[in-house]
Amino acid sequence: MDLDDAIAGRRSTREYTTEPVDERTIRRLIDAAVHAPSATNGQPWTFTVVRDRKLLDRISTAAKAHMLTTLDASPPKSDRRQASLSDPDFHIFYHAPALILISGVGQRPWVVEDCAVAAENLMLAAHGAGLGSCWIGYAQGYLNTPEGKEALGLPGTCAPVAPLIVGHPSAVPAPVARREPEIRWIG
Repeated sequence: MDLDDAIAGRRSTREYTTEPVDERTIRRLIDAAVHAPSATNGQPWTFTVVRDRKLLDRISTAAKAHMLTTLDASPPKSDRRQASLSDPDFHIFYHAPALILISGVGQRPWVVEDCAVAAENLMLAAHGAGLGSCWIGYAQGYLNTPEGKEALGLPGTCAPVAPLIVGHPSAVPAPVARREPEIRWIG
C-alpha cells in the first residue's frame, strides 16, 4: 500500500469480526512500531498483548467505572460519554480480538511522545495489513492505576500510554472530512 493511501485511509475502527489476529501479524505490527523515531534513540517502550477475552471484558468494566468517577469529578460532564460508560452493554474495546498496549519505560523525557509515534506506526501497519485499529482513550486512566497495572502484570515503573485495539474490521468506517489546516508561514 502506498504511504499516502495508508495515511489518508486509516480510520478508527469500532466494529470487528471474531476472527483472531495471529501472533505473526501482531509481531509485524510491533516491528513497525519499534521502527518509530524516539528522542535520543531511547526506544522507551514495552508492548503488552492481550487476547484473553475474559480479561478484556474485566478491564472494560473496570475502566468504565474508573472513567465515570473521573467524569463525575471534573465538570462539565459529557452526557454522551456518561451514557456510553453507564451502559452495561458498551464494551470499551468494541469486542476487538486483541489489545496492544504500548507503555513507556523509565523516566526519560518525551516517553509519551515516543510511545505515541510508535502507536501511529503500528496503526498504519495494521491498516496496510487490512486490519482495523483504534486508540482507546477510555482505557488509559484505568491502566495507569495500580489496579490496572496489576491486571496486566505491569511493573509500577511502566506508564501505559497507548491502548490500541486491533482486529479484522466487520465494517469499514466512512472517510471523515478534514478541515483546511491553519498554516503560519515565517520567511
